[in-house]
Amino acid sequence: MRLDKYLTSDGTLSRSEAQKLIRRGEVVVGGVVVRDPAAHVDEASAGVTVSGRPLVWRRYRYVMLNKPAGYVSATEDAGPTVMDLLPPEFTKLGLAPCGRLDRDTVGLLLITNDGAAAHRLLAPKSHVAKRYRYTLTAPLTEDGAAAIRAGVDLGDFVTKEAKLFPESGIEGEIEITEGKFHQVKRMFHAVGTEIASLERVAFGALTLDPALPRGAWRELTPGEIEGITT
Repeated sequence: MRLDKYLTSDGTLSRSEAQKLIRRGEVVVGGVVVRDPAAHVDEASAGVTVSGRPLVWRRYRYVMLNKPAGYVSATEDAGPTVMDLLPPEFTKLGLAPCGRLDRDTVGLLLITNDGAAAHRLLAPKSHVAKRYRYTLTAPLTEDGAAAIRAGVDLGDFVTKEAKLFPESGIEGEIEITEGKFHQVKRMFHAVGTEIASLERVAFGALTLDPALPRGAWRELTPGEIEGITT
């Protein structure tokens, strides 16, 4: 990899800024000052420092966002997007939401530039579980709960079997392995009630960090990354 590209890997420097630092002799590779922006470095073991600061190259970044209501799960939109809640350099690194949450749905959203992992997580054949905490406007009947567990005919398709964990008539959790547009809301509507609030609490092996405030984010731990990439 070119040295100037390596320096931009964390999104804090532009290519021109990196080149200026290199030419000023502020970049050291393996203990040697390098002034050629096109010099090759091995990203796995470069030992690069910039103005005395060690720089570690990472090919992929993985971010957990506790999405608040009112934000669109996209990189660009007329209204505020989830990317507006992250540092600008993350967009420069090509990070994007892995799947979508409705504008008024809150909770766990994975944002990454690992396209292969995102594809695996979202592919219908992967059957990755998505778990939501719900509050309803009217109590869910026993027949309604049975229908959700068995699969609901929504007209354009029949949902797969779902796991339902009611805590009361109007509160509980639901786990599905699909991700069609407004699916959870449509499922409850089809059995005679409506969603008052919906929060995603788990996505595959990834669970929403209870210490992460709404609207806040953090990068995934190595264990969490392993859980969604293997």
